[in-house]
Amino acid sequence: MGKRPLITIAVLAHQEERRIALCLNSLPLGRADVAIHVAVNGSRDRTASIARAIAADAGNVIVYDWEEGGKSRSWNRLMLDAMEEIGTTHIMIDGDGVIAPGSIDALSHAMMQHPHANIIAGLPLNGRLSNHYQHKILTEHGLFGDLYAIRGTFLERLRASGIRLPDDLVGDDGLVGALAKTDLGPLSDWDQTRLMTCPGAGFYCETTSIWSFRSLINQYQRMINYSVRHFQNKMITPILREKGPSALPHDMASLYPEWLGRLKPRPEAEWHWFDRQALARMRRATEAG
Repeated sequence: MGKRPLITIAVLAHQEERRIALCLNSLPLGRADVAIHVAVNGSRDRTASIARAIAADAGNVIVYDWEEGGKSRSWNRLMLDAMEEIGTTHIMIDGDGVIAPGSIDALSHAMMQHPHANIIAGLPLNGRLSNHYQHKILTEHGLFGDLYAIRGTFLERLRASGIRLPDDLVGDDGLVGALAKTDLGPLSDWDQTRLMTCPGAGFYCETTSIWSFRSLINQYQRMINYSVRHFQNKMITPILREKGPSALPHDMASLYPEWLGRLKPRPEAEWHWFDRQALARMRRATEAG
């Protein structure tokens, strides 16, 4: 692709044949200063073939098709291993998201406006709770994995550090945000302003429909994943506090035998059932390991 791109974009896609064309066509296809890397992971549908067809016409898209799935595992593989060059601004996108016009350049501009920040987050633009989540991201300096930008020099330091996300981590965005706020240090180095928000950048995701069985099943599995993330966060926090991110395990399942006896479902009705299912999944992972 010639000289080093100003902006690199990474798209992680798993079983997204219904949405991947919408996602990629919302990006700056064909722009000489943008390089787009699409990692199709663990997919058995047409996601990769659709992405390759778009790449053939665009000229600035590279498609990877990996048999092994898992978002955090694929995040590591793409961000830390596969990509040969990283732009001044590097942007992460989920393969089911549609990016609002102007968002890519807005994130790049915001990165220049906030030289102290390691990450700039975009905002959710649709869904019943989008206003709630926008307020939460703005006030708590959070991010959604669907759209955020990483400073290229920070990503290069992450690569050099040897720090990696646990392969089976659920909720990669939470840990990535923590690494940004601590600048790859322990929790005592926490600085909220290392993660800023760009109101001019946003994404549209597929919303849950009570009239779609597939949609309801996906939401059910998503709720269990949220519960797994809740328990994994309990395990990660003391590691980051006491030893720092260099002590993160290769996989979270290696910590389950030590922790499962201490973890209990939350009493709140909205979480209790999903927490029980999450703990059952974690026990099965321990037995299988």
